Amino acid sequence: MANRLAGETSPYLLQHKDNPVDWYPWGEEALRRARAEQRPLLVSIGYSACHWCHVMERESFEDPEIAAYMNASFVCIKVDREERPDVDAACMEACQAMTGQGGWPLNAFLTPDQAPFYVGTYFPPESRHGLPSWRAVLEAVARAWETQREEVQQSSLAVVKAIGASARLRAGTEPIDPALLDQAVEGLRGSFDRAHGGFAHAPKFPMGSVIEFLLGRGETTMSLGTLRAMACGGIYDQVGGGFARYAVDATWTVPHFEKMLYDNALLARAYLHGYQVSGDTSLRRTCEETLDWALREMRGPEGGFYAALDADSEGVEGRFYVWTLPQLREALGDHADAAIAWFGTSEQGNFEGANVLEARGPEPAPEVREQIRRRLLAVRAQRVRPGTDDKRLCAWNALMIHALAEAGAALSRTAYVDAARTAADFVLDRMRDADGGLLRTYKDGEAKIEAYLEDHAFLLQALLALYEATFEPRWFSEAQALADTIIDRFADPEHGGFFTTRADRPLGLTRRKDLEDSPIPSGNSAAALGLLRLGRMTGDPRHATAAQRGLELLAPLAARHPLAFGHALQALDLALSPGREVAIAGQGPAADALAGVVRSAFAPRVVLAGGPPEGITLLDGRFPVNGHPAAYVCEHFTCQAPVTTPQALATALGQADR
Repeated sequence: MANRLAGETSPYLLQHKDNPVDWYPWGEEALRRARAEQRPLLVSIGYSACHWCHVMERESFEDPEIAAYMNASFVCIKVDREERPDVDAACMEACQAMTGQGGWPLNAFLTPDQAPFYVGTYFPPESRHGLPSWRAVLEAVARAWETQREEVQQSSLAVVKAIGASARLRAGTEPIDPALLDQAVEGLRGSFDRAHGGFAHAPKFPMGSVIEFLLGRGETTMSLGTLRAMACGGIYDQVGGGFARYAVDATWTVPHFEKMLYDNALLARAYLHGYQVSGDTSLRRTCEETLDWALREMRGPEGGFYAALDADSEGVEGRFYVWTLPQLREALGDHADAAIAWFGTSEQGNFEGANVLEARGPEPAPEVREQIRRRLLAVRAQRVRPGTDDKRLCAWNALMIHALAEAGAALSRTAYVDAARTAADFVLDRMRDADGGLLRTYKDGEAKIEAYLEDHAFLLQALLALYEATFEPRWFSEAQALADTIIDRFADPEHGGFFTTRADRPLGLTRRKDLEDSPIPSGNSAAALGLLRLGRMTGDPRHATAAQRGLELLAPLAARHPLAFGHALQALDLALSPGREVAIAGQGPAADALAGVVRSAFAPRVVLAGGPPEGITLLDGRFPVNGHPAAYVCEHFTCQAPVTTPQALATALGQADR
């Protein structure tokens, strides 16, 4: 008999609908019962592509005896962390405060008033490796609640105070020192892995935002070295394109095989910008293969993008992606030897007797390389596919819209721009409530859950990128409306920065600010960067002021911990550097050629406007010259003399020698 999750749309929650645990979704029904019965809440958090979430489900949540104990002692709630990042972030912060670590599955015990008092991650069915069994944890927590309730409640208040600390941080009063950016670069240099690329030790995460910051500062050893190392490693799907979530080793060889939409959107942009900086066509190819994978495997029929692919298939992690030598020989025939040398494959393999394909050997000729990939892709398509989390998240779709729009404009790939348009139309039309407010998640024709700061902020950035790629005023108009919502509903006028939620409803005792850009940009960083770019086009001081207050909050943290604040550092770089505005007056092929000069280059401190001038302040008073489209290069709306040729515009922007 299915539990209360059967009526949900989240693939993760539906995975648990047949558990004997009497799961509730997060909501007032469960909270009301906990208050009425004075029972603690057991909030178990994960996501559909999480390997260890599946393991704990099989070991514990499907066990009738354990489930019966959970049902008798707690009000049990299942949370999809991707749908409810507010609940996840608060419980994760509590876990890190209590244990010094975190991860998923995340299992949190809360008072009926939603205050965490004990939090952990994975627990085995029997005690091992220093971990208590799940049953032992349940019994200890239930006993503490029955016999030491007052002490438990007092300790929970201290936890709530700790997880609300981000909301109490105050923006600095002194001007932000530009030297912080150089300090951040030096900090990254200290943790850079010179042998294998990337930062710190295993496990290694891609950190696209950090790479983008370094590229923007003109640093190429760490940024390009990391991009090339990842593209050659097993973290990159050499057959189908796209990146796994992280590598378990220092060499990028063996991934944790789940593929997340957000990683691939962020990395596609990083590879595009790496190509623009270096001219290295292998980086362009990686960008395009990643976006092609997303269009092929992650796109819904309405044009929105799915959230993730599971790490497991047939109950085994990585089975879909790995190859033995006999499998390669059977699939490739005459091309097998060239492929085996290119992939560096071996009889014993590098992952449980099979091979995660890398690309560290001699690369075949381009036509042979493509034949190898096509054949392996066709053979792999006959295997049992990993599960797809087919919910569409507003924030993650915005990241992919941004990547497609920017890459399409830069590489003259109209199909990418068209896909960005379609996805943006889907989000703006279908992910709305009755009052026109943005919603977080969509599946099976239903959109729900009030959108968070990150949904609004990522979409603001995406719509600005789509406007710059198309000059279609509707995207600019929608971006302005989002900016107003961000300032009106999420900004903290007292301390600076932005709250994650509109009000402190989800976890009633605290209202948080998500600050760190890990694994994706924080809503604070994205809001600041988006508002800065919009302000360069509108001249509206409200945009710049709100962004500046947010950056004053983030700047000291970003300089000291650059690995955790890559997107914030990009925003700081834009705020502290002499950026420029380019206005293209006039329309037609000549205007497109002028815009192409800006779009084809990596220019993170430049904003671009063109097309119909209505509502675009940057275009006010800018006119064609003698009937010819003209480009105006401006700084704080003070412009140089207009130019009418691509060569002259490249010279004005300092791109003539590139």
